[in-house]
Amino acid sequence: MFREQMSVAALVIAAFASAAAVAGNSANYPSRPIRVIVPFSPGGGSDVLARLLAPRLSDRLGQPVVVDNRPAGSGIVGGDIVAKSAPDGYTLLLVQAAHAVTAQLHAKLPYDPIKDFAAITQVISSPAGMFLHPAVPAKTVKEFITYAKANPGKINYGSSGPGSTPHLNAELFSSMAGIRMIHVPYKGAGPVITALLSNEVQFAFTNLVSSRPHWQAGRLRLVAHSGAKRLEAMPEVPTIAESGVPGFVTDVWWGYLAPAKTPQPVVARLHREIVVVANHPEVRRAVTSQGWEVVGNTPEEFARVIESDAEKWGAIGKRLGVKLD
Repeated sequence: MFREQMSVAALVIAAFASAAAVAGNSANYPSRPIRVIVPFSPGGGSDVLARLLAPRLSDRLGQPVVVDNRPAGSGIVGGDIVAKSAPDGYTLLLVQAAHAVTAQLHAKLPYDPIKDFAAITQVISSPAGMFLHPAVPAKTVKEFITYAKANPGKINYGSSGPGSTPHLNAELFSSMAGIRMIHVPYKGAGPVITALLSNEVQFAFTNLVSSRPHWQAGRLRLVAHSGAKRLEAMPEVPTIAESGVPGFVTDVWWGYLAPAKTPQPVVARLHREIVVVANHPEVRRAVTSQGWEVVGNTPEEFARVIESDAEKWGAIGKRLGVKLD
């Protein structure tokens, strides 16, 4: 009995010591470099955003913020690294909306996309651009649908991986438009754009930012975007819904996550500084000029967005028969 009492006392003392250590570390946070895992290849929207924010975030936190690209497994490899990292705020994950989808469509994952992470903030949201290679004889959504119906199964479309938002956007578009295309997955938006430029794929939903130099130069054709209304920064670009597929409205978001059980003071500090950086006038101008919208919501609000999108896209993916290994 005495030994049991001593064991219980030892556990209580250890718990208090651990809590005190966490509190102490939180008070001194950050005291060393912070790594931001981008689970996609360089050149895509996630990478562009991470590198846009990193220098100013480093200035705010007083420590280097290092961007680390881990493009594999449709973002799962990078997510797994962060999920299994120490919950101390020194390893973060910059995710896009596809992170929520994995919770519903992957049969087996090495982590739980919701329970194994602490939400920090949703930084931005944006509609996806609908792009064609110039060799495709279509300049509008209606013209493309007509062309695709006349050439069933002869059009390749690219995505940043199975279960990614571009993948589900294309499947939803195909379903609503009554067309059939062939899916070609890549390891991020950068390789998708390269494949579009070389006519390896003829169609893709991808972000408006990393693709901008190409569609402005005429190397790619931006036909429409997936938003609910035309963008102030590019009012000449119509929405897909107004161009022949009524009801087709989707957007893409990016945000920061930390490992689950990261101390609340650390999450609060990261949230505060990321929101300040995202709303800096120069950053905001750069973001809005590309068709992005700054969000900067609270950790609780961002967590609800992830859960809501998991339910929404999970249901859509299952209805369309999208199954991921």
